[in-house]
Order: sequence, then structure tokens, then C-alpha cells
Amino acid sequence: MPLLAIPFPMIDPVLIEFGPLAIRWYALAYIAGILLAWRYMVVTVRNTNLWGKTAHPTGTDIDDFVMWATLGIVLGGRLGYVLFYNLPYYLANPAEILAVWQGGMAFHGGLLGMIVVLFIYSRARGLSGWTMFDLAAIAAPIGLFFGRIANFINSELWGRVTDVPWAVVFPNGGPEPRHPSQLYEAALEGALLFLVLRLLSHRFKLLQKPGVLAGSFAIGYGLARTFVEFYRVPDAHIGYLSGFFTMGMLLSLPMVLIGIIIVVWALKRNTENKEAK
Repeated sequence: MPLLAIPFPMIDPVLIEFGPLAIRWYALAYIAGILLAWRYMVVTVRNTNLWGKTAHPTGTDIDDFVMWATLGIVLGGRLGYVLFYNLPYYLANPAEILAVWQGGMAFHGGLLGMIVVLFIYSRARGLSGWTMFDLAAIAAPIGLFFGRIANFINSELWGRVTDVPWAVVFPNGGPEPRHPSQLYEAALEGALLFLVLRLLSHRFKLLQKPGVLAGSFAIGYGLARTFVEFYRVPDAHIGYLSGFFTMGMLLSLPMVLIGIIIVVWALKRNTENKEAK
């Protein structure tokens, strides 16, 4: 092992076991991400300084949305993994689709699941869909941060072999030191993206321009994920699609373009609405 490689901190992926029942760090990451995102959204809608005259949901609306969001994230994330990353296996073993405790969740699937439930919930409650998208966007990096930390604890989704001083020797990644790509994603998709969106929502009051923050999230996540894909090893059963190009890039790069379109459209619509008044 190279002198500068860091041994993997041996953290058991299972926090507590009660007979056949196991509480895993990965499940706790989902729970923590959803609960903290919920509270952040509630605090945000109650901060009247952020909204001006813009109509927005109440704290009760956000409370009632939590169950919808959980279903969208879990079902969408699982189906996304099945469809995007391992469809032939699950077609041959359909019963395994429900075995979420064995791993296999996809962010892009969870995102699509959230979009569907946000649309349905907003229509049912008579709320602005774009405002709900904005609120979900500024809170989403919280869950992404905890999810990537859980990926690190599970010793999964590790990076390419490297000689950087902070390289880690993963227990199931062979003897070579590798990029801790999960921590890169936690820092970029989680902490940094949260701070950028916090600045846009609280300093520049962009919640008053529905759609801008949702588009900004798409741009930020797409760029962060694409960047980390250069250091992360793709799923073994998929590999590289072409040269250095990966499935993660294929799913993330369109988010950047879509995000730019949404931001431009939202800013233009806001300007037109002001002029009309």
C-alpha cells in the first residue's frame, strides 16, 4: 500500500441488529435527509421576509407533503435504478425489484419520482407547482449529503485508482488506493450546492421568482455529478458507454441544459409579469 494511502475507516454498515431486523446507516441517511429537508422547508415557508407578495405554501402544506415526498423518492429511486442501471437482471429476477434492502437506488429516478408527486400534490392543493419545486430544490442537497456519506460507509460507488494523498483503500475495491468519490459528491452535490441555493433563496430572494431555484438546482447537480464521474468508477455491469463517458454523465448533462432553459424562462416570465402590472 502506498505510504500516503488512507486505510478505510471500518464502520459497520449495520448500526444495530435485533435478530432478523437490522438498522442500516443507509436507511438512516434517507430518514435524516427527508426529516431535515422537511424542517428546512417548513422554516423557509414561515420566513415572511423571503416571499414578498409571492403566494406560497403553508407549514401545514409542507407537513402533509412529507409522505408524498417519501414515496416519490423511494419508489422513483428504486425504479430508476432498475430501468437505468440493471434492467436485464431485474427482468430475469422480477421479485428482486422489491428487495430495496439489498441496495440499488438511483438519484435520477428519485428526482423523477419527486417531480411526479410534486405535480400531483400541487394540483390537488391548488399550490404553485414551481414554488413547490423551488422549495424541494433548496432542501434536496441535505438528503444528497447524507446519502453520499452512507455510500462511503457502505464502501460502494468508490472512485478510480489514484496516488493523491487523500486516496482511500476500500475493503472491496482491491489493494489500490482510490478516489473517495462518495465524499466528493457529498461535498459538491450536498454541502456546496446547499450553500449556493441558500444564497440564492435567502440573500437574493429568488423564491419570489418561481422556477429559478428549481432550474439552478438542476444546473448545479448536473455539473457536480458530471465532474465527479471523471473520478468515480461506473457500475461494473455497465462500464463506460464510450471512452470516458458514463451512464451518470448521460443522465446528468441534460439536467444542465434543462436547468438553464428553466432559469431563463422563469426570469423572463417574472419580468413580463411585472411589466403587465
